[in-house]
Amino acid sequence: MNISAAIITYNEARNIARCLNSLIGVADEIVVVDSGSTDATVDICRRYGCSVTTRPFTGYGSQRQYAAGLAHNRYVLSIDADEVLSDNLRQSLMQLKADGFSHRMYCFRVVNFICGKPVVHSGLQPDMQIRLFDKRYANWNLRDVSEAVIFRDSVRPALLDGDILHYRCDTPQQYEAVINSHAKMKAKVLAAKDEEIGFLSPFLHGMKAFLKTFVNCGGIFEGKVGREISRQSYRAELLAYTAARKIKKSSC
Repeated sequence: MNISAAIITYNEARNIARCLNSLIGVADEIVVVDSGSTDATVDICRRYGCSVTTRPFTGYGSQRQYAAGLAHNRYVLSIDADEVLSDNLRQSLMQLKADGFSHRMYCFRVVNFICGKPVVHSGLQPDMQIRLFDKRYANWNLRDVSEAVIFRDSVRPALLDGDILHYRCDTPQQYEAVINSHAKMKAKVLAAKDEEIGFLSPFLHGMKAFLKTFVNCGGIFEGKVGREISRQSYRAELLAYTAARKIKKSSC
Protein backbone atom coordinates (compact mmCIF):
# COMPACT_ATOMS: atom_id res chain seq x y z
CA MET A 1 0.00 0.00 0.00
CA ASN A 2 1.09 3.56 -0.65
CA ILE A 3 1.47 6.64 1.55
CA SER A 4 0.29 10.16 0.78
CA ALA A 5 2.13 12.96 2.58
CA ALA A 6 -0.02 15.99 3.47
CA ILE A 7 1.63 19.36 4.14
CA ILE A 8 0.17 22.78 4.87
CA THR A 9 2.37 25.75 3.94
CA TYR A 10 2.66 29.50 4.08
CA ASN A 11 5.93 31.22 3.10
CA GLU A 12 8.07 28.17 3.86
CA ALA A 13 10.63 28.56 1.08
CA ARG A 14 13.52 28.33 3.56
CA ASN A 15 12.30 24.98 4.92
CA ILE A 16 10.21 23.10 2.39
CA ALA A 17 12.98 21.55 0.27
CA ARG A 18 14.54 19.93 3.36
CA CYS A 19 11.16 18.44 4.25
CA LEU A 20 10.46 17.20 0.73
CA ASN A 21 13.90 15.60 0.41
CA SER A 22 13.21 13.52 3.51
CA LEU A 23 9.99 12.22 1.92
CA ILE A 24 11.71 10.80 -1.16
CA GLY A 25 11.20 7.03 -1.21
CA VAL A 26 8.59 7.25 1.57
CA ALA A 27 5.71 9.25 0.11
CA ASP A 28 4.12 8.03 -3.12
CA GLU A 29 2.11 11.25 -3.32
CA ILE A 30 2.68 14.66 -1.73
CA VAL A 31 -0.32 16.93 -1.25
CA VAL A 32 0.40 20.56 -0.38
CA VAL A 33 -2.27 23.01 0.72
CA ASP A 34 -0.82 26.51 0.57
CA SER A 35 -2.37 29.56 2.25
CA GLY A 36 -1.23 32.11 -0.33
CA SER A 37 2.54 32.17 -0.01
CA THR A 38 4.31 35.19 -1.46
CA ASP A 39 7.73 33.56 -1.59
CA ALA A 40 8.98 30.60 -3.67
CA THR A 41 7.19 27.91 -1.60
CA VAL A 42 4.73 26.86 -4.31
CA ASP A 43 7.36 26.83 -7.07
CA ILE A 44 9.64 24.60 -4.98
CA CYS A 45 6.80 22.21 -4.23
CA ARG A 46 5.87 21.90 -7.88
CA ARG A 47 9.50 21.22 -8.82
CA TYR A 48 9.32 18.22 -6.48
CA GLY A 49 6.16 16.99 -8.19
CA CYS A 50 3.79 17.90 -5.39
CA SER A 51 0.07 18.41 -5.97
CA VAL A 52 -0.48 22.00 -4.82
CA THR A 53 -3.83 23.52 -3.86
CA THR A 54 -4.33 27.09 -2.66
CA ARG A 55 -6.82 27.62 0.15
CA PRO A 56 -7.25 30.50 2.63
CA PHE A 57 -6.07 29.53 6.10
CA THR A 58 -9.04 28.61 8.31
CA GLY A 59 -7.24 27.23 11.36
CA TYR A 60 -4.73 24.44 11.79
CA GLY A 61 -7.18 21.61 12.35
CA SER A 62 -9.41 22.32 9.38
CA GLN A 63 -6.44 23.06 7.10
CA ARG A 64 -4.75 19.77 7.97
CA GLN A 65 -7.98 17.84 7.50
CA TYR A 66 -8.60 19.49 4.14
CA ALA A 67 -5.10 18.41 3.02
CA ALA A 68 -5.72 14.85 4.24
CA GLY A 69 -9.01 14.79 2.36
CA LEU A 70 -7.22 15.51 -0.92
CA ALA A 71 -4.97 12.47 -0.57
CA HIS A 72 -5.65 9.65 -2.99
CA ASN A 73 -4.15 6.94 -0.78
CA ARG A 74 -5.76 5.56 2.38
CA TYR A 75 -2.74 6.15 4.58
CA VAL A 76 -1.85 9.78 5.17
CA LEU A 77 1.41 11.02 6.65
CA SER A 78 0.87 14.50 8.08
CA ILE A 79 4.05 16.53 8.27
CA ASP A 80 4.82 20.25 8.53
CA ALA A 81 7.02 22.17 6.14
CA ASP A 82 9.57 22.80 8.89
CA GLU A 83 9.77 19.11 9.84
CA VAL A 84 12.07 16.37 8.57
CA LEU A 85 11.89 12.58 8.79
CA SER A 86 14.94 11.14 10.54
CA ASP A 87 16.86 8.39 8.77
CA ASN A 88 15.53 5.82 11.26
CA LEU A 89 11.94 6.90 10.66
CA ARG A 90 12.45 6.82 6.90
CA GLN A 91 13.66 3.21 7.19
CA SER A 92 10.74 2.31 9.47
CA LEU A 93 8.20 3.75 7.04
CA MET A 94 9.74 2.08 4.01
CA GLN A 95 9.83 -1.24 5.86
CA LEU A 96 6.19 -0.73 6.86
CA LYS A 97 5.23 -0.25 3.22
CA ALA A 98 7.13 -3.39 2.26
CA ASP A 99 5.59 -5.52 5.03
CA GLY A 100 2.08 -4.08 4.78
CA PHE A 101 0.10 -1.96 7.23
CA SER A 102 -1.17 -3.93 10.22
CA HIS A 103 -2.63 -0.98 12.18
CA ARG A 104 -4.98 1.86 11.38
CA MET A 105 -2.64 4.52 12.74
CA TYR A 106 0.95 4.94 13.82
CA CYS A 107 2.75 7.30 16.16
CA PHE A 108 6.37 8.32 16.46
CA ARG A 109 8.46 10.76 18.43
CA VAL A 110 8.63 14.44 17.52
CA VAL A 111 11.82 16.25 18.56
CA ASN A 112 11.66 20.06 18.66
CA PHE A 113 14.60 22.29 17.74
CA ILE A 114 14.82 25.96 18.76
CA CYS A 115 17.53 27.91 16.92
CA GLY A 116 19.26 24.64 16.04
CA LYS A 117 19.23 23.22 19.58
CA PRO A 118 17.14 20.14 20.44
CA VAL A 119 14.81 20.85 23.36
CA VAL A 120 14.56 18.27 26.15
CA HIS A 121 12.55 20.32 28.68
CA SER A 122 10.41 23.50 28.72
CA GLY A 123 7.16 21.88 27.57
CA LEU A 124 8.62 21.27 24.10
CA GLN A 125 10.35 18.04 25.05
CA PRO A 126 10.07 15.10 22.65
CA ASP A 127 6.61 13.56 22.64
CA MET A 128 4.72 10.87 20.78
CA GLN A 129 2.28 12.05 18.13
CA ILE A 130 -0.03 10.28 15.70
CA ARG A 131 1.08 11.38 12.25
CA LEU A 132 0.33 8.38 10.01
CA PHE A 133 -3.24 7.13 9.82
CA ASP A 134 -5.82 5.43 7.66
CA LYS A 135 -8.12 8.32 6.82
CA ARG A 136 -11.15 6.04 6.87
CA TYR A 137 -10.77 5.62 10.64
CA ALA A 138 -9.15 8.87 11.83
CA ASN A 139 -9.00 12.54 10.96
CA TRP A 140 -7.93 15.89 12.32
CA ASN A 141 -10.29 17.79 14.59
CA LEU A 142 -11.28 21.26 13.39
CA ARG A 143 -9.73 23.29 16.20
CA ASP A 144 -7.96 26.49 15.19
CA VAL A 145 -5.08 25.77 17.59
CA SER A 146 -4.04 22.73 19.66
CA GLU A 147 -5.31 20.49 16.86
CA ALA A 148 -5.02 16.71 17.12
CA VAL A 149 -5.86 13.48 15.28
CA ILE A 150 -9.13 12.03 16.57
CA PHE A 151 -10.31 8.42 16.33
CA ARG A 152 -12.57 5.82 17.92
CA ASP A 153 -11.81 4.76 21.49
CA SER A 154 -11.26 1.16 20.44
CA VAL A 155 -8.42 2.06 18.04
CA ARG A 156 -4.86 2.10 19.37
CA PRO A 157 -1.87 3.51 17.44
CA ALA A 158 1.25 1.43 16.86
CA LEU A 159 4.68 2.88 17.66
CA LEU A 160 7.29 3.21 14.92
CA ASP A 161 11.01 3.62 15.51
CA GLY A 162 12.46 6.98 14.48
CA ASP A 163 11.77 10.68 14.91
CA ILE A 164 10.27 13.66 13.19
CA LEU A 165 12.71 16.54 13.59
CA HIS A 166 10.76 19.79 14.02
CA TYR A 167 12.91 22.85 13.27
CA ARG A 168 10.64 25.49 14.81
CA CYS A 169 12.90 28.46 14.10
CA ASP A 170 16.39 29.51 13.07
CA THR A 171 16.42 32.79 15.01
CA PRO A 172 14.68 34.20 18.10
CA GLN A 173 12.87 36.65 15.81
CA GLN A 174 11.30 33.79 13.84
CA TYR A 175 10.18 32.12 17.05
CA GLU A 176 8.61 35.35 18.27
CA ALA A 177 6.76 35.76 14.97
CA VAL A 178 5.28 32.26 15.35
CA ILE A 179 4.22 33.07 18.91
CA ASN A 180 2.52 36.27 17.74
CA SER A 181 0.61 34.43 15.02
CA HIS A 182 -0.59 31.70 17.38
CA ALA A 183 -1.59 34.26 20.01
CA LYS A 184 -3.86 36.03 17.51
CA MET A 185 -5.66 32.78 16.69
CA LYS A 186 -5.97 31.81 20.34
CA ALA A 187 -7.42 35.25 21.14
CA LYS A 188 -10.35 34.60 18.81
CA VAL A 189 -10.97 31.24 20.47
CA LEU A 190 -10.89 32.79 23.94
CA ALA A 191 -13.15 35.68 22.91
CA ALA A 192 -15.78 33.24 21.66
CA LYS A 193 -16.14 31.68 25.10
CA ASP A 194 -18.66 32.88 27.68
CA GLU A 195 -16.07 33.42 30.42
CA GLU A 196 -15.31 36.99 31.37
CA ILE A 197 -11.71 38.15 30.92
CA GLY A 198 -10.77 40.50 33.74
CA PHE A 199 -8.24 43.32 33.75
CA LEU A 200 -5.56 41.17 35.43
CA SER A 201 -6.29 37.99 33.46
CA PRO A 202 -3.65 38.54 30.75
CA PHE A 203 -0.91 39.07 33.32
CA LEU A 204 -2.01 36.21 35.56
CA HIS A 205 -2.29 33.73 32.70
CA GLY A 206 1.07 34.91 31.39
CA MET A 207 2.76 34.36 34.75
CA LYS A 208 1.10 30.96 35.07
CA ALA A 209 2.44 29.95 31.65
CA PHE A 210 5.93 31.22 32.51
CA LEU A 211 6.10 29.30 35.80
CA LYS A 212 4.72 26.14 34.22
CA THR A 213 7.32 26.28 31.43
CA PHE A 214 10.28 27.41 33.51
CA VAL A 215 9.65 25.42 36.70
CA ASN A 216 7.17 22.59 36.17
CA CYS A 217 8.42 21.66 32.67
CA GLY A 218 12.10 22.14 33.51
CA GLY A 219 12.93 25.18 31.40
CA ILE A 220 15.33 26.16 34.15
CA PHE A 221 17.54 23.24 33.08
CA GLU A 222 17.54 24.30 29.42
CA GLY A 223 19.80 27.33 29.86
CA LYS A 224 19.37 30.29 27.53
CA VAL A 225 16.95 28.41 25.28
CA GLY A 226 14.80 27.46 28.26
CA ARG A 227 14.64 31.06 29.43
CA GLU A 228 13.62 32.21 25.96
CA ILE A 229 10.93 29.55 25.63
CA SER A 230 9.58 30.48 29.07
CA ARG A 231 9.58 34.17 28.18
CA GLN A 232 7.73 33.49 24.96
CA SER A 233 5.20 31.33 26.85
CA TYR A 234 4.49 34.37 29.01
CA ARG A 235 4.17 36.61 25.94
CA ALA A 236 1.89 34.17 24.16
CA GLU A 237 -0.67 34.10 26.98
CA LEU A 238 -0.37 37.83 27.66
CA LEU A 239 -0.98 38.69 24.00
CA ALA A 240 -3.79 36.16 23.56
CA TYR A 241 -5.77 37.24 26.64
CA THR A 242 -5.16 40.95 26.01
CA ALA A 243 -6.42 40.67 22.43
CA ALA A 244 -9.36 38.50 23.51
CA ARG A 245 -10.35 41.08 26.13
CA LYS A 246 -10.33 43.83 23.48
CA ILE A 247 -12.46 41.70 21.16
CA LYS A 248 -14.99 41.10 23.91
CA LYS A 249 -15.14 44.78 24.84
CA SER A 250 -15.59 45.86 21.22
CA SER A 251 -18.48 43.45 20.73
CA CYS A 252 -20.43 44.75 23.74
